[in-house]
Amino acid sequence: MQVHVVDHPLAAVALTRLRDETTTRPGFRAALRDLSRHLVYEACRDLPTDTIPVTTPMGPTTGTRLAPDTELPLLVPVLRAGLGMLDAALAVLPEARTGFIGLKRNEDTLQPHVYLDTVPDDLAGQPVMVLDPMLATAGSAIHACRSLRESNAGTITVVCVLSAPEGVETLRGSGTADVHVTASIDSHLNEIGYIVPGLGDAGDRQFGVD
Repeated sequence: MQVHVVDHPLAAVALTRLRDETTTRPGFRAALRDLSRHLVYEACRDLPTDTIPVTTPMGPTTGTRLAPDTELPLLVPVLRAGLGMLDAALAVLPEARTGFIGLKRNEDTLQPHVYLDTVPDDLAGQPVMVLDPMLATAGSAIHACRSLRESNAGTITVVCVLSAPEGVETLRGSGTADVHVTASIDSHLNEIGYIVPGLGDAGDRQFGVD
């Protein structure tokens, strides 16, 4: 599994806003959108392109377009926290399709419970971009990726705001994801499976306590 940590000053600024406990709920959602756009741009780095002629007001030159046969990734936000990343992903890839996987963590076992899955039964090798703000234990990401593998997904890219080193290694060891893009790999997981220093619960900070 390839791991890409996005190292950009504007991404770092947005991440700082997300970490700050005084950031309001609207401010948190705005910062999450800002940072998600940086992450999705990085996740799209290897999309195939063609060189094309273009005429500017000053004369001819060459430009770039996505290759005509490029298959855009299916965007799969992991509910509920991943919803906050979807608008940014659609702003970058407005023609991409979206599927939803709803998972709720059991706070005793730290394992995911599935309550929604709208991913097509057969993706026929289509690439997929999983959107999930936090890679902590990696249970949710692995469950989502396994479900996508069962649906015959192509390359699976997991895009997260924050990651714990334990989660990265668990995801890598599972063999379910091909690429992982994140803004930071933090220090560790605490005894209840939260990322430290992290930013708290991304779902609660976006939408309120469930």
